[in-house]
Amino acid sequence: MATSAECADERGQEGPIRCIFFSEFHHIAGPKITCQVPDNFVSKDIFDNVSVYIIPKAQLQRSTITVTLKEFKILGFPVRIDNKKYARNAFYFNLCFVCDAEARTVHYEPVVKKMSEFLIALEIENCFLSASGDKTRLAQMLQHVMLDLNMHKMCTLTEGTMTSHLKVVRQAPEPKPILDHQVPIFLEGREAFQSDQWDLTTQQVLPYIDGFNHVARIAAEADVENNLVKSCVQNLVYYGVVTLIPIFQYSNVYATTPKLKKLAEDVELQDKCVAYASKSLRQPAYLRDIYRMYASMTHGSSMRDLCQRLNPQNLRINERRLVQFGLIEGLIRRIYKYPIHIPSNSTEEGRTNPIYKYFTGAFNLDEICCCIGQSVAQIEEIVERDPNVVMLWK
Repeated sequence: MATSAECADERGQEGPIRCIFFSEFHHIAGPKITCQVPDNFVSKDIFDNVSVYIIPKAQLQRSTITVTLKEFKILGFPVRIDNKKYARNAFYFNLCFVCDAEARTVHYEPVVKKMSEFLIALEIENCFLSASGDKTRLAQMLQHVMLDLNMHKMCTLTEGTMTSHLKVVRQAPEPKPILDHQVPIFLEGREAFQSDQWDLTTQQVLPYIDGFNHVARIAAEADVENNLVKSCVQNLVYYGVVTLIPIFQYSNVYATTPKLKKLAEDVELQDKCVAYASKSLRQPAYLRDIYRMYASMTHGSSMRDLCQRLNPQNLRINERRLVQFGLIEGLIRRIYKYPIHIPSNSTEEGRTNPIYKYFTGAFNLDEICCCIGQSVAQIEEIVERDPNVVMLWK
């Protein structure tokens, strides 16, 4: 069993709420569950084993607490209301959501807290929780919340003159740091994006996001400091507005992934692909030609070789958008080149050219190009001249 305010397993999948229960501290009987839906989902034996975390010490009051058991996970927000009208001068309670043990629950934390605050207000206003042993109305409320949150991810609670709106907001993991050579691309059409909802720096950067400009180029063309551009792009990635793909060049090599099979089976994906990769919607490309181009992408065959062999222009295919769509949907992946300098009787150039510090196998050609401002062809020429430098493809 693990307990922590941040114990939720970030690697788990989001799952439904299995149970909601209300527990309180009885001045004679101690901690107990006084209402739960469905009934008896959490047994008395299990509750007794974890009750010290459900109704905890004062230091943990009003903190999100997660208790992970073998079968399920309990998420709560323990509360104490101080008032001399209560036995022991305080009323202790905890509203808890119960999910599967492996489920991700971090997105429920704000909901549990907000609903607890609603119950606090009801208790202070009219002793809604403590006045009677009859918890029928509370049970109806818990049932309503569980059904609506599971089905619609939102719920409205009304009791007397008080109303509270609950909503489950998916919390995406923090995006990885943005690199100079990465290319942001809109996941939906640019026309669906409302730029006036974003800050001024993001609005300045947006016109240069076209699926081909890498971050360093966007910074230069937008005349915005590089780290600010990275922050803007990272924010857009977090909210699912853009994703990141590699720089497109005809010297690039791509390879198919197992997801290409989905293109042969999913009609909706096929329609999206044809619309995205065709030169003109009036005369769309044939799916068989698009599929053949994807299937021809393999190690050792550059995009230039592929275009010379299959002539996508005659097939009404926009090869640049074809690659974009394949990368976004995971149908293909980029094969990167990593130069590695093997110490030997180093050439004079190896001792003097600062580019050699990048020939460690940790930097691909895209990264090196952005760092030193040279083209892929220039770097490959250096590699070709020096027998002590080898190229790793992966």
